[in-house]
Amino acid sequence: MRRLLLLVPLALALAACDTDPVPEAAPAPPASAFTGDRSDVLLQGFHWRSHQHDWWDIVRANAGAIDDAGFTMVWLPPPSRSAAAEGYLPNEWRNLDASAYGTEAELKAAIDALRSRGVRAIADIVVNHRVGTTDWADFSRPAFSNNARAVTRGDEWGQGTGNPDTGDGYDAARDLDHQYGSVQREIKSWQAWLQRDIGFDGWRYDYVKGFHGWHVGDYNAASQPYFSVGELWPDITGNYYASCSGANYHRQRLMDWINQTGARSAAFDFTTKWQLMLAVQRNEYWRMGCVPGAIGWWPEMSVTFVDNHDTGPSPGGGQDHWPFPANRLEVGYAYILTHPGTPTVYWPHYFDCGSDLRGTIRSLVQIRQQQGITSTSSIQVRVAEAGRYAAEINGNTVVKIGPWDWSPGGGWTLASYGTQWAVWTR
Repeated sequence: MRRLLLLVPLALALAACDTDPVPEAAPAPPASAFTGDRSDVLLQGFHWRSHQHDWWDIVRANAGAIDDAGFTMVWLPPPSRSAAAEGYLPNEWRNLDASAYGTEAELKAAIDALRSRGVRAIADIVVNHRVGTTDWADFSRPAFSNNARAVTRGDEWGQGTGNPDTGDGYDAARDLDHQYGSVQREIKSWQAWLQRDIGFDGWRYDYVKGFHGWHVGDYNAASQPYFSVGELWPDITGNYYASCSGANYHRQRLMDWINQTGARSAAFDFTTKWQLMLAVQRNEYWRMGCVPGAIGWWPEMSVTFVDNHDTGPSPGGGQDHWPFPANRLEVGYAYILTHPGTPTVYWPHYFDCGSDLRGTIRSLVQIRQQQGITSTSSIQVRVAEAGRYAAEINGNTVVKIGPWDWSPGGGWTLASYGTQWAVWTR
């Protein structure tokens, strides 16, 4: 597939990796925007069952711990009234008092507590779809100029008079027509209100495969967020165990979407999660030698993660759609917290999985910040074999993951280690 946006290829040692030859340098991508300051570490500030608690109060009470851990941004769950307690079937965008997570005042108190410590709040923006206030599409707070016109033609409701959908359909709610001026105006007005009156600094766009990426770029151009990331979860087609060149189609989907936004939003790096999970499950660490995720092509626009509220577990029972192996969570964080891209830590992994994992994450975040590792730091792969992967990051940090022993040699100081991982600095 044609790669529209690539970085100059990294100098990689591709031991035992079934990859294509390193391609010639592609043209540099256009200047990106709304990706923070490149040194950010994101905390997903909730899980699938957070709505069962007084969540805004919990976030406020933990603001100090969040700051102490080194997190610079917190992604909060959808804040609006919703037909589903988790927030992903919103009906009244401007009603923050009817959220299962708490009241508008409690949300503002949580955001104020974060911002007083220099931590930015990122809102979960659900605009692909919407449900009516009491019926299929009787939208209110706000209504659109014409509610039927705001729904895409072909939606399950059967009465939408808008344009055809520009992305995948979503059966549980009405698919909004983002080509309709009233939809665009209300989303931009709502985002401006969330920034001005509530205190949000940026956006996590939900289910962006449901509408064309151009609209995310347009909404960001209007709102000028500090940070933006889209949830594009590409399907894995063909061989699930593909690697390197065989998996390029997957990260190409991420590149294509970022291109659609006009390089105005980052995307979650589902490709890195896929390949890293296979590496730790099957002792196939050689597959990481080609830096197979989105971070291998455009790290500044890539947001890495180990698990989230959809893929992983939650206290009290989560979705578990695609969980990272529970006995290798430290290895997963050793990789993403030392590598380029903007890393994300999942709330339960830091706050609910015990002191050992919390201590590992805290140590790795501190190393990342002390060593000046950013979303665009360099990678030099030292070794990539069945039982070990090692890479030098930023010229001053080395990480090894996998069960086989390995040492970077003289001149390096062991900074932190655990089961099947170690980090050295100089």
